[in-house]
Amino acid sequence: MDGQIFADRRRIVLDAIGPEGALVLAASPELRVGADTELKYVVDADLYYLTGYSEPEAVAVLKPADPASFTLFVRPRDRARETWTGRRGGVEAAREVIGADAAWPIAELAERLPKLLGDVQSIHTTFPSQRPDVDRLITEVMAAGRRSRARTGRGPERIIDAGSILTGMRLIKDAREIEAIREAARISVSAFTEAAASIRPGAGEWQVEAAIEAAFRRQGASGPSFPTIAASGANATILHYVDNDRVMSAGELLLLDAGARWRMYCADITRTFPVGGRFDGANGDVYDIVLAAHDAAIAAVRPGATIADPHLAAQRIMVQGMIDLGLVSGSAGALIAEGTRIATWNPHKTSHWLGLDVHDVGDYVRGGQPARLEAGMVLTIEPGLYVPVEGDAPERLRGIGVRIEDDVLVTGDGSEVLTRALPVSRPEVAALVS
Repeated sequence: MDGQIFADRRRIVLDAIGPEGALVLAASPELRVGADTELKYVVDADLYYLTGYSEPEAVAVLKPADPASFTLFVRPRDRARETWTGRRGGVEAAREVIGADAAWPIAELAERLPKLLGDVQSIHTTFPSQRPDVDRLITEVMAAGRRSRARTGRGPERIIDAGSILTGMRLIKDAREIEAIREAARISVSAFTEAAASIRPGAGEWQVEAAIEAAFRRQGASGPSFPTIAASGANATILHYVDNDRVMSAGELLLLDAGARWRMYCADITRTFPVGGRFDGANGDVYDIVLAAHDAAIAAVRPGATIADPHLAAQRIMVQGMIDLGLVSGSAGALIAEGTRIATWNPHKTSHWLGLDVHDVGDYVRGGQPARLEAGMVLTIEPGLYVPVEGDAPERLRGIGVRIEDDVLVTGDGSEVLTRALPVSRPEVAALVS
């Protein structure tokens, strides 16, 4: 993205912090497997949102009262390390490319951060963070502030969650963010279409996983936005199943939940496919209920509605479907109000926010009421019905799991389904694997 976008965001945050405050954001740590194998790095979303910086170890400080209001601490250039792990921008790139007013090697953080924060009253940060080194420094700064206030009347006196400023900003996407999510969605739709050809009796779930993730990369995505779920048969009743190690059989379903990451922004799609190309009997009955709930939830997305409205629209249909299938008894209204019995078959909400994180930041409740939808918000619509093998459900339904998920942008006068190009009707979904 254009560096001006990040600068504009920083100006908004600097104004919100005020002259008596500062904001500190630390990059998420690198993850390792074993002694020295580093996993592919994804930077903390808040840090990226304000800076565009994506290397490990970085710490950003915004301080409105200083002429150098934007300071970055980064890994310095190191030719020996770069031979092994790739090029670094160093302090020079932090200034010249990222636009920091001041940049220092990360090794100088312990010396310089207390001086930067010593005369502020409030520190906006994520605390505790995933960075114990930064948390320790902030704790020490707060302790020093407690001592200095008694003598000088100055010094940090409170820590404020950085999300109090950043969450609302990130929840409403600007035009470039929407285009990035739109491209992640386009790539994901194309990849689902390609991967569907690998769904057949005798094939492994892992083959579907490999096919869809290869398609993400082939089209320029940085990779999946979360671990791919390729869940066949009863595995589809496990919400976040990621083993993907079972061989598929004819007549069952495969629930495929995946999404591409494009320039840091995420897509998230689920389709449930018939292995062998036919929705038979109970599989089709469950699918039809979830599809009707999916369509009703999408129809409920519009500015001024609440985040609870799509869920309630989906639940009305889902619960009546559960009654019709013989999973529960009673009136739909009473069952929805009670909640407990239907949670066995429908344990999750219908939506989550989508953006830099696949489960993006954003409040679902404000002032004790469901949050209102506004233009620029992006959310998923993903009703699901899951019947575990264990329990007292009718035998013909046991082991069936169906979820249908699309990514939806709230527009000025309604909504746009960013993943609409991927079919959801029974005949069209079946045709993708036939």
